[in-house]
Amino acid sequence: MNIRLMVFSLLVLAGPRVFSQSPRLQYSDPEKEDSRRTNFEIMGKIGNDVLVYKNNRNDHVVGVYGDDMKLKETIKLDFVPDRLINIDYIAYPDRILLFYQYQKKRVVYCDHVALGAGGKIQGTPLTLDTTEVNSSSNNKIYTIVNSDDKQKIMLFKVNSSNPRNFVVTSFLYNTQLDLITRNRSEVAMADKNEYFSDFQLSNAGELVVGRFQRAGNNNDVIAAVDMLIKYPDSLAFSQRNVDIGKQVLDNIMIKIDNSNNRVLMSSFYSRQKRGNMEGLYVVNWNKADNTKIMDTAIFFNEEIRVLAKGNEANRKTALNDFYIKNIYTRKDGGYAVVSESLYTTSRYNNFNRWDYMGWGNPWAGPMGYGYWSPYYSPWSMPWSRYGWNAPTQTRFFADNVLVLSFDKDNRLEWSNVISKSQFDDETDNLISYGNMNTGSEVHFLFNTFERRTFVLTDQSLDAAGKLTRYPTYKNLDKGYEFMPRFAKQVSARQLVIPCLYRNYLCFARVDF
Repeated sequence: MNIRLMVFSLLVLAGPRVFSQSPRLQYSDPEKEDSRRTNFEIMGKIGNDVLVYKNNRNDHVVGVYGDDMKLKETIKLDFVPDRLINIDYIAYPDRILLFYQYQKKRVVYCDHVALGAGGKIQGTPLTLDTTEVNSSSNNKIYTIVNSDDKQKIMLFKVNSSNPRNFVVTSFLYNTQLDLITRNRSEVAMADKNEYFSDFQLSNAGELVVGRFQRAGNNNDVIAAVDMLIKYPDSLAFSQRNVDIGKQVLDNIMIKIDNSNNRVLMSSFYSRQKRGNMEGLYVVNWNKADNTKIMDTAIFFNEEIRVLAKGNEANRKTALNDFYIKNIYTRKDGGYAVVSESLYTTSRYNNFNRWDYMGWGNPWAGPMGYGYWSPYYSPWSMPWSRYGWNAPTQTRFFADNVLVLSFDKDNRLEWSNVISKSQFDDETDNLISYGNMNTGSEVHFLFNTFERRTFVLTDQSLDAAGKLTRYPTYKNLDKGYEFMPRFAKQVSARQLVIPCLYRNYLCFARVDF
């Protein structure tokens, strides 16, 4: 009896380790229309259904997948015209707002429609704005951004026909697409090597963007930065110089911290042009009055360099292939910067970060018809989203993920690394990582190469920087190749990951 009681006590103390279960996977069936070249977006979840937008040539559909990930229905988007330029969407618990732009003759239209339960179209498509252009083009003109709480939506376009004076026309909406404000603002561009960072919208409806000037022989370094904020009740952008000092920046990323009414700007920096990355430059910016709170140049010591690249790496060049992927904010004013080691090799060239920067910035203008619009590359590299347009005989690499956590005063709290070593030829679809935030920890899901096949791996970090390496998923079906960097979290405990099965596109839902 005592022995039984002792064994039972040990099991109770072991708790979650004994009784924990691996995440459960449900796979969709491969559809003959969906190949590895199908364009897709995991849109979100309404009720128990997962909605996925798919495009094959001129066919635009929404696949509705049930709780068992079986395809329940395919909704044809018959209203989408042949000359489609771009589709954007914003997902809510009860509907998905779909925005699409297309050209008829010399006019580009931006329309929207709502999809409800079961992917059903609600109402008829409505036009938000039109723009007359000089010629036919596949480049998108309009950009949609939304606030973190999704209560504010902004549609904007940038006319760059005058390279010295860009005109930004913006439309601010609420969640019902009721127009709040419409503005036309001019932004002086003093130099042909000036560009914009990504645009972001605050919960209060402020449009925030960084304007930076590149210098050097190949425009490969940032020499000056301005912060531009367009307030909802003002006609013009408020513009302030950031004064980056002697730091030579390579690419900036901004993040609105709505909880603390500020903007964070971050970039790796060096001390000279085309020099090795010395550390991380961070700016805390007051969003209310568009002024600098503080800035800090955080030097990477040997401990961080060894952590990022290992003992065998060259310490001086250890951070040269890391690119900032995300900035995560906390309510207490702290934040975390996540970067990943990304590079390529080719039979003809081994690109480095200065080649990528000099290749051309996605925010550059003007285009031939006088309008341009930004796009986002998760790689900070000049390849296409799906990797089909990469130069021939190119090998893509995605190695360690470095996570640095800071307090509200920019002091480093902890650092850790998600260790991985990935590569693939001619495409980057199966490498890099996807995230799943369960509240208590953030999961990093990525493929590891074992026994000549990719295996989905899960490691997580909690708020204190503790790293947990979970066992390999037990119920992985053979033949499925996961593309975790295109995964989408659709609920508090569910993630949908696109995958390939015998060159057919399908999807796996992961229940945590």
